[in-house]
Amino acid sequence: MTAVPREFVLPADRAATAPAEARGLARDEVRLLVSGNTGITHARFRELPQFLRPGDLVVVNNSSTLAAAVDARYRGVPAVLHFAARLDHGSWAVELRTPEGTPFTAAEPESGARVELPGTTATLRALWLPPSRRLWIAEVDTDVTALLARHGRPITYSYVTQRWSPEFYRTVFGREPGSAEMPSAARPFTDTLVTDLVTAGITLAPITLHTGVSSPETGEPPSPERYRVSETTARLVNSAHATGGRVIAVGTTVTRALESAATPSGLVHPAAGWTDLILGADRPARTVDALITGWHEPGASHLQLLEAVAGPERVDAAYRVALQTGYLWHEFGDTALLFADRAEAVAAADYSAASNFGTRRSSMPSSSPSSSGVSSASAR
Repeated sequence: MTAVPREFVLPADRAATAPAEARGLARDEVRLLVSGNTGITHARFRELPQFLRPGDLVVVNNSSTLAAAVDARYRGVPAVLHFAARLDHGSWAVELRTPEGTPFTAAEPESGARVELPGTTATLRALWLPPSRRLWIAEVDTDVTALLARHGRPITYSYVTQRWSPEFYRTVFGREPGSAEMPSAARPFTDTLVTDLVTAGITLAPITLHTGVSSPETGEPPSPERYRVSETTARLVNSAHATGGRVIAVGTTVTRALESAATPSGLVHPAAGWTDLILGADRPARTVDALITGWHEPGASHLQLLEAVAGPERVDAAYRVALQTGYLWHEFGDTALLFADRAEAVAAADYSAASNFGTRRSSMPSSSPSSSGVSSASAR
């Protein structure tokens, strides 16, 4: 079978333009495609416990979503400024978009230019990740947290045809404010489903990764993101593997965080800082055994991450079936559970060295994300 069809055509009617609740469904009633060694199964997300087993570990992202889009004007033209990430020295990485959620092309952003915001201005200082001209380092003449609380709204793109309140962009795990966009793989989880998982003998553990802004038009690799894997979560990951359990990452964000903290043998350290890890054929997953994920745009770099976990053949088959059977795309859409081949034959291993590792910290990368598959935490 060929590799993931990164240039597949996504019909317009496959975009989920509104939350499941607006379609008459509970969050956990969205569709779930499960792909493993026995083939593909179709289910509802609330049936997730049936596809896991006692001893498995589900790792979730506890980052909550900021109201990171603010109406703006640039060179006198209406715009929206997306606040992508708070940088180490108090400035912000930002992106200009149109009010319709498309790339801003009316005027070229440039160093020293000012973006008008409600009651304040943002000054563009330099490109954040050159040579890309999409994201800029900006200084804002006010407290950004207060600005977002008063004037911000959730980031949306052109396929979302109306505005939805921040409540629709929250997950049950969100506790640590910081994500520019919702860690949407966790959106279908409900309190009841979490209870069902726990009573089935399945453990849950959190990481924190504050998501940046996606690049739906350009398919750029993900930007550096701030993350933390705690000592407790690292220990639970290593313990699950040592006792024959599987580690299921809820979303590409969790996968990136765990793999940024993993050694070549798959042992996970406590770690914190910035990660620029790019997963793909040159850097396959080492510790994540399965991935819960939404459906990604043609050309999206996240498709490479899916391959890194489940392999190109399995991801290709899942996407072909999803396209044939009416699954919905994007953050309000349907989901998939993709197992790695090794995940269904996990053998116990010696992870006794886990307790010897301390927390590693990394600073924000000063250059663009590396395609080498080495995270900042690993480099330090």
